Amino acid sequence: MTIELTNEMKSLIDNAFEEKFPCLLGTASKNGEPNISFKGSMMAFSDNQLAFWERSRKGGYSQLQENPYVVVLYRNQPAGKAWRFYGIASVHTEGEIRSQIMERTIQAELDKDPERLGAGVVISISRIASLGGETIQEE
Repeated sequence: MTIELTNEMKSLIDNAFEEKFPCLLGTASKNGEPNISFKGSMMAFSDNQLAFWERSRKGGYSQLQENPYVVVLYRNQPAGKAWRFYGIASVHTEGEIRSQIMERTIQAELDKDPERLGAGVVISISRIASLGGETIQEE
């Protein structure tokens, strides 16, 4: 089965920061030490990928270099919508993909990176699950 984000998922994720429901990114080091961070720039990048602008290049960023397996949590309680997106992240410090992500990043996040030193990160989704752990879609 191929992963395909629904139009609803795309819309909610693309507007998560503005609607005050930013996504959380879970990473782990190669030794398994976990990290979680808000990603206000999370976006639906394609039908089966999420992406974000990594401006801080701290904690979770170094973990992405060591261990590309991640989970993204989206939850909008008033709308009754919540998903976990599992996948593999790739970091783009230069090139066309980085430029595409930067162009689509919300201004509030770009304003925190005035020198544009950030990296574009693409997450290729392998599984989408409910908060209860039920698989919704899987490769």
